[in-house]
Amino acid sequence: MTCLHKYWLREFAKYFGVIQTVILVLFVCIDYLSRMDRFLESPISLAQAFWYVVLKLPFMFVQLTPAAILLATIVVFGLMNKNNELTAVKSSGISVYFLVKPALMASALLVGIMFFMGESLVPLSMAKANHIRQYHLRKQDNISQNRNDIWIKDQKTLVHIRFFDPVQQTVAGICATTMADDFTLVSRIDARHGRYELDQWLLEDVIEQTHNPDTGDYDVTLSDMKLVELGVVPEDLGQLIKPSDEMGFFELKAYVDKVRNEGYDATTYQVDMHGKIAFPFICIIMALTGAAIGMRNFVKANLPAAIALGVVIAFFYWVLYGICLSMGYAGVLPAVAAPWVANGFFLCAGFVFLINTE
Repeated sequence: MTCLHKYWLREFAKYFGVIQTVILVLFVCIDYLSRMDRFLESPISLAQAFWYVVLKLPFMFVQLTPAAILLATIVVFGLMNKNNELTAVKSSGISVYFLVKPALMASALLVGIMFFMGESLVPLSMAKANHIRQYHLRKQDNISQNRNDIWIKDQKTLVHIRFFDPVQQTVAGICATTMADDFTLVSRIDARHGRYELDQWLLEDVIEQTHNPDTGDYDVTLSDMKLVELGVVPEDLGQLIKPSDEMGFFELKAYVDKVRNEGYDATTYQVDMHGKIAFPFICIIMALTGAAIGMRNFVKANLPAAIALGVVIAFFYWVLYGICLSMGYAGVLPAVAAPWVANGFFLCAGFVFLINTE
């Protein structure tokens, strides 16, 4: 590694650390203060509430790393440009693109760190944060989850849901049993699918068994659709179910296989599974884009404008990435391709921008 590369990496590490620290500290302050009313109404102390916010830091670090790489790269190249260091490199017969190599090295290292954290630290910390949110902040003691199955206890009714799609807001594999005071079975409803309509759940392919006190047997009724009250709304299930962002790639892959083997639609989770691989690679693309911006002539006189441009680019990526994921959820784009479309677009744009750098 040349001295020039070491110099660039040292400067990059300094500004990347400063940017990430500032953003994460702002996140902690804003998230903590914005939830203060809820914390004060809950049984947990303010110290435990602060710990709840801190537990989300690994997740936020992973989410914010691409933007921090982009801004740090712009700042390093922009300062070198402003101080005529890039001009000195050119006059020495060295191409300024030679400095792109350490930028790619640093971003590749951060890709590995993001993937490692997504497989280890992030799921663990978010699981603890969700436990605090569910049982202390939201006080959902009547709802529990076991290996992605959902159990709901509402007075004398026990509901079991095998699968919930947080994007489509649908449930599958529903079994609702109602017990009498002596714990004898009064009725049981089994349904294949369900969706929330008119403040009730509209179940499809329903089999209803109702106890007949005269005969002592159970009357069986079959129906295509039936409106029932399950004692829970989609928002509650969305808060309870383990989201894809809180599972690692391999855990998510195992869950996708489980859902597909049981005959349910796993499109939503398939898209998120491929996103676990696609999202970290945006770090490399952001490094290329940041280098292209930092080398521009206008940066010499207006570095803040370059930083503002970087913020706009990061925001535009998030918007495009979200749109592509939504199209994947809806089946418009293949699940394997949806998370990569934004990456492909920004990779081409970054290369063109870098090649045409003045």
